[in-house]
Amino acid sequence: MKRIVALVSAGLLLVLTGCSQVNSAATVGSDAISIATVQKSVDAILAERSKVDTTGMTLETGDVLARSELRFHLISLLLADVAVEKKLSVTASQITARRASIVAQVGGEASLPKALVGAGIASSDFNMYLNSVLYSEALTKLAESQGATTATAGAAIQSMVVSTAGRLKVTVNPRYGKWDPIQANIVATDATKGAVTTK
Repeated sequence: MKRIVALVSAGLLLVLTGCSQVNSAATVGSDAISIATVQKSVDAILAERSKVDTTGMTLETGDVLARSELRFHLISLLLADVAVEKKLSVTASQITARRASIVAQVGGEASLPKALVGAGIASSDFNMYLNSVLYSEALTKLAESQGATTATAGAAIQSMVVSTAGRLKVTVNPRYGKWDPIQANIVATDATKGAVTTK
């Protein structure tokens, strides 16, 4: 979750309902995020955890991790779609510069793997994360140029993404949870269908 909050700075969490394609974790219009793509990220994260000291880290596992990875891929796709609509772009040089900045912040290349594990980002997804951060920042500037304040820019971005998601008709595979339109998030489904309760 910390990664997602950092990704859009306002805690933007967008996900989708029911999936029409059997092998899709989610769809955004004609674009699909495959189950294999989500699982690849999950597998990479688990493998990379075994290579660093995770003492003191709070790490997601199981269905929670899978749901988080789908959310990450989905938000990245939606942010890119919004950016296209707003005629915003991110260049390779911007990504390179931001990567270098983050590497410096975490203490160099040798420290990057542990930092990514702590943030729940697979190294293979790092560029996608950087791309999304830059899109989010560009959208923040756009929102502020249209009258949003620092305090309200996050809500403005969320509104843009909600609008785009609605227009593109997004869906999510029930195996990852269900779409909660009130919270704008993927929530876990009750596998017991109410048979098990807690007091």
